[in-house]
Amino acid sequence: MPEGDTVYLAGKRLRAALAGRTLVRGELRHPRLVQHDLAGRTVLDVVSVGKHLLTRFDDGRSLHTHFRMDGSWHLYRPGMSWQRPAHEARAVLETGERVAVGFALHDMELVPTDQEDRLVGHLGPDLLDPDWSDAHAAEALRRFTARGASELGLVLLEQRVMAGVGNLYKAEVCFLLGLSPWTPVRDVPDPAAAIALSRTLLLRNADRPEQSTTGELGRGRQHWVFERSGQRCRRCGTRIRSAEQGDGIYARIAYWCPRCQPGPTP
Repeated sequence: MPEGDTVYLAGKRLRAALAGRTLVRGELRHPRLVQHDLAGRTVLDVVSVGKHLLTRFDDGRSLHTHFRMDGSWHLYRPGMSWQRPAHEARAVLETGERVAVGFALHDMELVPTDQEDRLVGHLGPDLLDPDWSDAHAAEALRRFTARGASELGLVLLEQRVMAGVGNLYKAEVCFLLGLSPWTPVRDVPDPAAAIALSRTLLLRNADRPEQSTTGELGRGRQHWVFERSGQRCRRCGTRIRSAEQGDGIYARIAYWCPRCQPGPTP
């Protein structure tokens, strides 16, 4: 599932391409929405909230989309060939200059803009909210510490605690904190630092497609532990390990260095 910075960047690019422009084509190919034609509507804004995108129109409605595991938005010039098959397209929003195509968008809803909270109101503070404040940080901390018995790795992924962290940043935050992903939240020495670090890493990569937590962009040098199982730790040389964390549909692969990240393991 994409990280919050991926969704943020998609929203930024869609906003630049569509905001203030009138659609000459506005197809929604989701089974529940095929009867809606958005042609003639003007796009007012595109905003990201955690891993959710909201495209707002001048008729008081918003199109809500979520990437899940394989969704994406692509931008093209009119007449350009699409990079994914047409049968995967779930939304086509075209102006005179640009064509935005949403592929494999499993979650789509068209709702009154003043009812967006029905879809995103359950989320914790958005780590990439441009209006982030001390109040946002305090609320994230309250929700984080309330999960005292839960495992750190799982709480970092819990969008109801704070929105935006995915499996990549979960692994990297745990490494940089020096804690096993299975550490109970009540044993995290500085919960506020975990929240601040999560936000810092997302902000660092929010305006580019490359995601680096090491400060390097070279191939194979961007991450400390994520997807490096069996390779040597960049700090101590120990072999990186991996194991499943979580149950059912919420299970994800966790990566950690046994030496740099002491604590509980599976």
